[in-house]
Amino acid sequence: MNSATLQLAAAVASLTLVRVLDVRGLLGLGPAIFLASGALAALPAGLLMDRFGRVSVLAAGFGCGIAGCALASVGSVRDWPLAVLAGLALVGTASATGLLARTAASDMYPPERRARGIGLVLFGSVFGAILGPAVFSPLLSGRELTGDALGTLWLAAGGFMIAALAIVSFVRPDPKLIGELLAHGEPREPETQAASLRVLVRRPGVVPALVAAQASFAVMVTVMTLTGAIVVDHHHHGAANVFLIIGAHVIGMFGLIIVVGDLVDRIGRTPALAGGLLLMALSVISLLWVQSVALSAVVLFALGLGWNVSYVAATAVLADSTEPWERGKLLGFTDLLAGLTGAGLALAGGVALTALGVAALAIGGAALVAVPAVWILRSSAAAPVASVG
Repeated sequence: MNSATLQLAAAVASLTLVRVLDVRGLLGLGPAIFLASGALAALPAGLLMDRFGRVSVLAAGFGCGIAGCALASVGSVRDWPLAVLAGLALVGTASATGLLARTAASDMYPPERRARGIGLVLFGSVFGAILGPAVFSPLLSGRELTGDALGTLWLAAGGFMIAALAIVSFVRPDPKLIGELLAHGEPREPETQAASLRVLVRRPGVVPALVAAQASFAVMVTVMTLTGAIVVDHHHHGAANVFLIIGAHVIGMFGLIIVVGDLVDRIGRTPALAGGLLLMALSVISLLWVQSVALSAVVLFALGLGWNVSYVAATAVLADSTEPWERGKLLGFTDLLAGLTGAGLALAGGVALTALGVAALAIGGAALVAVPAVWILRSSAAAPVASVG
């Protein structure tokens, strides 16, 4: 459900805000607000997960998503910029909280099978990749991106958020309890103290994983959220084609994730971290030459696959390095850094795309993932990964 809503935000967040503000130079502002709000929510959500469990925090996040979709819909129809801004912020909060479901995923598997376990849980996003275009494309087919059309799309996304809230409310037991039982054979004692962030980031392998997660997420979401502008405005394709391309991208992100999880467990975390980033670099740089809808879908699929490999590996490293009652904090901190970087990059990418064209986005994005990949491969600190579980 989160994946289906994410596709809409990726496809029309920038176009929705540009329409109500009528300022084309702010093409990256919508994605920036979406990402920044999610980033700022990630660390508090992670801390709350460590204290109160995973389920209640996920449910609260999807509640924010319901309110956000409603505000975005009303703001689109009525041309109320403040409503759209607030709606995008709340939907970003919901999306970031939903991504922390991978914390719950890492709770439920021992270290030697953790990447596969994360993949199994995140595989649910594949159905969102199919369901999103199946719902959104017919709603937009043959229509212009008017306020009424955008309002209908955001209402449909609100339906996905309602379904997500209903589903997660029935999860029993809380995955955090499973993590505590796997790690120590009993639930966490109330007096157990979690390590500080300063201590956590000094554990072996954590910094390379943070770098990989930040680079892969920031570049992925920037290219994904600006794809609508590239396809619709620069290459003059129909607006409905955006959902086909974003759908292919989300399938790339999650369609092979079970296989990727096995691969990460088999080849090791460091090769996966760097390999995923290098695949992303090749995908982004190819935007220099790709213009058709079909090839754009292939490029965005490969971009999603590269993110898949590096992000699953990074999550596995961070989960390996933490106790269950520390895990939400470190993953939330990771998402804080990645989301803020992504927000800044989306805003800068929108300006660059408007002023300089696709080349600036392609070259800049490729460099931002290729350089960390080379550093990770060369860094001796990336080799040892200690498990505390």
